[in-house]
Amino acid sequence: MARMFRVLGFFTLMIGLMAFAGDMMEMALLFFFQTAFFVLLGYLKFTEKTYILIFWGYMIVTFTGFSYWTVFQMGLPF
Repeated sequence: MARMFRVLGFFTLMIGLMAFAGDMMEMALLFFFQTAFFVLLGYLKFTEKTYILIFWGYMIVTFTGFSYWTVFQMGLPF
């Protein structure tokens, strides 16, 4: 399970680099922060249950933030 967090760190790093190349600095910084978070968690040697609980917490925070941003910050498309 720890290896999967390192894999998530790799993929968020790739997304962050693509955002950086596309001149989207806020998005790039957000994904670089997530990369550091995932790689750090990948080397902490938690139990599998702890890793699953951390991932569920991450998903709840992420989807809540994404839903808030798309509904209240982006505005209506028309």
